[in-house]
Amino acid sequence: MNKAVIQCSGVWKIFGDRAPAAYRAIQEQGLSKSDILRQFSCVTAVADVSFSVDEGKIFCIMGLSGSGKSTLVRHINRLVEPTAGEIIVAGRNINALNSRDLRALRSESVGMVFQNMALLPHRNVEDNVALSLELRGTKRSERSAKAREKLKLVGLEEWAHRYPEELSGGMKQRVGLARAMAADPEILLMDEPFSALDPLIRRQLQAQFLQLSRLLKKTTIFITHDLDEAIRLGDRIAIMKDGRFVQVGTPEEIVTAPTDEYVADFVKGISRLDLVTARKIMKPIDGSAAPAQGRATASADATIGTLIGMATDHDGDITVLDDTTPVGTISRKDLLLGIKG
Repeated sequence: MNKAVIQCSGVWKIFGDRAPAAYRAIQEQGLSKSDILRQFSCVTAVADVSFSVDEGKIFCIMGLSGSGKSTLVRHINRLVEPTAGEIIVAGRNINALNSRDLRALRSESVGMVFQNMALLPHRNVEDNVALSLELRGTKRSERSAKAREKLKLVGLEEWAHRYPEELSGGMKQRVGLARAMAADPEILLMDEPFSALDPLIRRQLQAQFLQLSRLLKKTTIFITHDLDEAIRLGDRIAIMKDGRFVQVGTPEEIVTAPTDEYVADFVKGISRLDLVTARKIMKPIDGSAAPAQGRATASADATIGTLIGMATDHDGDITVLDDTTPVGTISRKDLLLGIKG
């Protein structure tokens, strides 16, 4: 059973001088976001959000600008104080931490990567990566070795003694990722780290991040406004609107079973070829039945893209197997309906 590393329960964030009164009015009268703005001159940025992230998993939060996703993620390391709600990080209630313990949490347990890396221009790449270790009091030789190790992971070991002005945008993002990992945090918070990059560089960094995530098994919250990016990276995705979670689920669940028109609009242009699985589109059968002689077989986790390749090489239906047990069949019509959605 996976362990939840991050747990948020009933988190609210209301900005404004009258935030406590506004929060009471919401609880007692059920006022809307626009009511709160009009009556209290307060902005409801996060509204009753609850979720958890298991160890080693990537949880993507996506939504349009102003949906509250960046405000929400800043609660995890208490850069933003909640108006209400409980936030548990690595087994600790962070709202109860004193300033010393909070600094330790930020420097040792939680790394953050922003869209703007804010690299220090007077320090070379190695020293930028080693900054958190220097602030912790780590010996120079040790922090230098650790910085080189992380730069090697992101393919920048030969740039250790260059300065930020000599780097491209994509290289700066990789330095920021190496800096976040140098302290070996348990948790990574990534706030639209690739959104300002060219599409090709962006995809390369997404692939590199996925590779590092599988290697290092960091628990990650990844903020994005790009559904393609969320689907590619996330084990689970939350769609956020007006400070609330509209839907939370796996990429396949989000794409194949949107809960409302808002989510459906998000996903209508997404290709299902590498996302939807045989289990989703098959016609169930009695598992005791043996596969028809000569019929093609596929795993229940095979994607539509894989099934299309099989359908072009074999006539007739495809038998779907759960391990070695037949659980369904897929015809070419089923495939077409699966592509259509």
